[in-house]
Amino acid sequence: MTLAPIIAVVGPSGVGKDSVIEALEASTPGIVRARRVITRSAGAEGEDFDRVSVEVFQQMAAEGTFALHWPAHGLLYGVPKGIDDLRHQSDAVLVNLSRAVLLQAQEVFGDLIVISLTADPEVLAQRLSTRARECVDEQERRLAHAAKPLPVGLKRVIRVDNSGPLEATVAAILSQLQPERV
Repeated sequence: MTLAPIIAVVGPSGVGKDSVIEALEASTPGIVRARRVITRSAGAEGEDFDRVSVEVFQQMAAEGTFALHWPAHGLLYGVPKGIDDLRHQSDAVLVNLSRAVLLQAQEVFGDLIVISLTADPEVLAQRLSTRARECVDEQERRLAHAAKPLPVGLKRVIRVDNSGPLEATVAAILSQLQPERV
């Protein structure tokens, strides 16, 4: 049986990765989202994730719980090995990844499609401010990383600007995914 592809949704903080993932999952039967494990503090909102302490995360990593894990923005992120079960049960699996871990993800998962989201700098700044998850200094640090390029060597990349309506972004992504079996 062929495993469903992993669709990595990446882009700068505030670009709308979680909103795009939710909209793709809601609009397309057969596409599911992989739930991440994050060391984000209590009270910090965002995607639906499993919150753990740094100590618990490190123990999980040592036990081999994760298919992939990485540090970013002072937090630890992990994708549990259970993602393989999702690949057997769906047409595609969406996961919010860091651009820095994409080559490793391509090696681990094999069939990886990258959706690289961008948005106008003003849109990013407004979204970060509105979500109020980070202090002003952290928002500025995240905005400074917004133009960070994708690593060289990725096999399949779909680039989409998410500055406008979410529906337009989802339509643009789906039109480019169709040839990719989804």
